[in-house]
Amino acid sequence: MAAATTRRTTLLATAALLAITAGWGSTFFLIKDLLDRVPTLDFLGVRFAIAALALVLMAPRAFGRLSRRARRHATVLGLLYGFGQILQTAGLAHTPASVSGFITGLYVVATPLFAAVLLRTRITGLTWAAVLLAVVGLGVLTLDGLSVGYGEALTFVAAMLYALHIVGLGAWSTPSDAMGLAIVQLAVIAAVCLVTTAPDGIVLPERSSDWVALLYMALLPGALGIVGQTWAQAHLPPTRTAIVMSMEPVFAAFFAVLLGGESLTSRMFLGGALVLAAMLVVELVPRRKVEAEVTHLAG
Repeated sequence: MAAATTRRTTLLATAALLAITAGWGSTFFLIKDLLDRVPTLDFLGVRFAIAALALVLMAPRAFGRLSRRARRHATVLGLLYGFGQILQTAGLAHTPASVSGFITGLYVVATPLFAAVLLRTRITGLTWAAVLLAVVGLGVLTLDGLSVGYGEALTFVAAMLYALHIVGLGAWSTPSDAMGLAIVQLAVIAAVCLVTTAPDGIVLPERSSDWVALLYMALLPGALGIVGQTWAQAHLPPTRTAIVMSMEPVFAAFFAVLLGGESLTSRMFLGGALVLAAMLVVELVPRRKVEAEVTHLAG
């Protein structure tokens, strides 16, 4: 009975994470349009500040229920994600968006490596096969030539920070602390972005349509997304999380075709199919207690 309950919870967490990833994918064409009028860090700072405020209003006591250790952990996670956002954005100024998308997706490879080192996780051969399949799929979906330079290096560091965020969240999150951890993470991310852009002044959207798009991205993919990810990672191993999250560019391509006016290409179809196959493969990995992928850090 306990095993069946655990299995149902794991499937629910996977489904929730997949839905969240779809939500993130739905924002790409919106962000592309909005950033023509609002600087990237200004947009990120305002977006995450609104998201944090929304969660505080939704659950005003969640932060107070966190232990001092949990607050420290959430602060570290927020810093990892916040600086990852800044480095990825800086890298975009020096590298094509397609290359940036692929290099960022390398967190799929880095996550099991960090999990193995930091959490002493045993990564199975089938899981590594799924990781390789996801990377190939991302390459087919996004790449049109690849060079290595300053922008690519910054983006690679951002990908490593995202991988550490996934590993840390998997190690430190608990279902009961999900809301509080999400609030702290969002507040720290907002602070990092706003402090970075404050010297030049903070630019706010002027169009009402831009505010609608910003509020959607702040409240649904932002606030609810980080709460959902935090809860889901209390039940999923980091490597599995990373492979499910690699569906984000697939959903981004889907919504770009459906709502953004882009044309469906054979590369989109093949790359998306490979990433989807990777996610299905990782679902076949047997649950073995000795693998201990969901073991939480003791310190």
